[in-house]
Amino acid sequence: MKNFSVVLLVPTIALAIWAGCETSKSDVPTLPALPATSLKPGPNDPRIAHVAARLLEEYHYLQRPLDADLSKKFFDGYIDSLDPRHENFLQSDLAGFEIYRTNLDKLTLEGGKADLTPAFAVYDCYSKRIQQHDAYVADLLEHEKFKFTADEKIMLDRRHEAFPKDLDEAKTLWRQRLRYEYLQEKLSREIIETNGNFQVRLPADAAKDIPATLERHYRWNLHMTTNWDSDGVLQAYLNGLAHAYDPHTDYFSAPHAQDFSIGMNLSLFGIGAQLSEDDGYCTIRSLVPGGPATKSKSLNEKDRIIAVAQSNAAPVDVVDMELEKVVQQIRGPKGTEVRLTISPAADRGARKVVKLVRDEIKLEDSEAKAKLIELPGGKRIGVIDLPSFYATVNLGGDNTTPKSTSVDVAKLVKRLKQEKVSGIILDLRTNPGGSLEEAIKFTGLFIKDGPVVLARDPDGRVQVDSDPDPAQLYDGPLAVMINRFSASAAEIAAAALQDYGRALVVGDISTHGKGTVQSLNPLKPFVWSADKNATNDPGNLKITIRKFYRVSGASTQLKGVEPDIVLPDVLNYSTQVGETSLDNPLPWDTIQPASYEKLNLVQPYLAALKTRSDARIATNQDFLYVQQDIAQFQKLQADKSASINEHDALKERERLFLQKKTQDAERTARPTDGVKVYEITVKNSELPGLKEVAASSETAGDADATPDVNALAHKSAADKKSPPPFDPMLDETERILQDYISLLGKNSPLMVNQ
Repeated sequence: MKNFSVVLLVPTIALAIWAGCETSKSDVPTLPALPATSLKPGPNDPRIAHVAARLLEEYHYLQRPLDADLSKKFFDGYIDSLDPRHENFLQSDLAGFEIYRTNLDKLTLEGGKADLTPAFAVYDCYSKRIQQHDAYVADLLEHEKFKFTADEKIMLDRRHEAFPKDLDEAKTLWRQRLRYEYLQEKLSREIIETNGNFQVRLPADAAKDIPATLERHYRWNLHMTTNWDSDGVLQAYLNGLAHAYDPHTDYFSAPHAQDFSIGMNLSLFGIGAQLSEDDGYCTIRSLVPGGPATKSKSLNEKDRIIAVAQSNAAPVDVVDMELEKVVQQIRGPKGTEVRLTISPAADRGARKVVKLVRDEIKLEDSEAKAKLIELPGGKRIGVIDLPSFYATVNLGGDNTTPKSTSVDVAKLVKRLKQEKVSGIILDLRTNPGGSLEEAIKFTGLFIKDGPVVLARDPDGRVQVDSDPDPAQLYDGPLAVMINRFSASAAEIAAAALQDYGRALVVGDISTHGKGTVQSLNPLKPFVWSADKNATNDPGNLKITIRKFYRVSGASTQLKGVEPDIVLPDVLNYSTQVGETSLDNPLPWDTIQPASYEKLNLVQPYLAALKTRSDARIATNQDFLYVQQDIAQFQKLQADKSASINEHDALKERERLFLQKKTQDAERTARPTDGVKVYEITVKNSELPGLKEVAASSETAGDADATPDVNALAHKSAADKKSPPPFDPMLDETERILQDYISLLGKNSPLMVNQ
């Protein structure tokens, strides 16, 4: 998860602590010199690495020095980040790197500047292996006859498998991977249905088209992998160091730090276009309404950007340039000009130059939003969808318009109250967290004053963060939805509302389990203090400095928040989701609980709510479909492999195709439920009138993937021919909330203030 509170450290304190603590040069091993042709560290890179290591030693929650044991985790993490499938490095490569693996502590801490030979030597070796991999694949694509009749399987997840012992074994893995990719391309060319039967019809020129497609993909991967600069190597290397401490400690180069700021602020300064990479071209995927790109009326989706110029400067060719670097050139201060040379989608041979003036771009799709659901009979409930806990973060640069989760949600709640809802659902599914302060204020909208979360420092001191405001914006029936991707600040809010007995929590077996606090620390003061001539931004270090605890005293770390009512979901069975699936997580523990007033508004009704929900789920057709998905997922997870036999692969695709067809037909034939859904955004929450949502078949779940958890839960009467969107978890939570409201009855302690 990538969201956290922002705390800035005081550089002068750390510099004073480090005085006289340097490692003796005699302890540092002599390393082989890098080949003359290898990529070299930037001038400030050794100092940046040293500073990062010292900050981690002094400020990380573990208070642990960088030693030999951490050195091994550091090295292994760097190797895995480069070669996560364990298919390119050879065991002989790793044996040759053994002197690095056990000495990174000394090499990093020595003399005020790190020896970065290991970082660049390992990257140099990896780059050469990738070149061998690409050359071997190119030869196979040219000469091999691709037939898929043998009973052959490929292990898809090799993260924990041994590296190939030699080049021959690596080639076996490379060939197997290529054959799997070739078959997937072949099967995806054209799938048709004839008289209810499923078959593949392959165009006549596919024998040439598929190899050409795969060769382009491999060439682009080769370009991206072997075209790193020193900043790219440092980013990967220092993240290996950071993740040796815990999975949420990170090194951000300057561009990555900017991306963090954008995610928290929900705004940036640019042209208002979402970009993607397409075979080496920076391509416009979509345009943000109201942005400079849209207003220009000169840009369209699928247009390619082939050059970028700043104001009156010469254009810079961006073909085959990493997307991140193209984006850096397009972004810039508000009010400045950028000129784009465009290859239009309608005419690739044409060229045109588009002049744009950068402006602040609001990412409104990522802010809180609500739905008003009107049930047959006139009863209404509200659903508030909160993608993250965003807040204004300024890392130095242009001032953005302030954003606040709690302010936005308050506007939505007020509008739902005006619409006289009987209850509200807070949808925190897939919410990765964000601002701690905003999570506390958000929780305070639904409780009177009191503690919301506890945070313990490395020295054992416990800080109690409370909602100081006795006002309660909404005191009516409340449900909270969570899933395995709900994390950090989202877990804090859900846990507090559950511990107070204020809200009914519904969803997956647990949340993610990220119960730690991070601080974001600019490295400029440390690096520039040693080099007055330094001008490049050395980036930021995000460090885990505290652990979160519920007001009940239990940590949210590792175990997460367990709901009051668990609903069936594929994510409940995944071993690759949640804190327990990450490397080096901090442990779960407990501390003394806080003093708070338990409202006990849920427990008296919980048994009845569970009984009613279980009875519905047992016969609910959508949950029967979920159970099919679960059975299929468990089979794949147990097998850990995929067939490279065309007949078997085609048979499985046919089964999924017909399964989806049957499900869609059944859901399309259902009578309309008479439910109306109205859309409420922060922007329109104070305007008269509401817009009714028309459900679309585009939001329906896909048979080959986990259903879209953000899809609407209801079918509009205006779209009778499409299957209703697939979100049984939201459907059932709405029914549970209706049961809850009914059980509370007229004498409910929950009286909605209108």
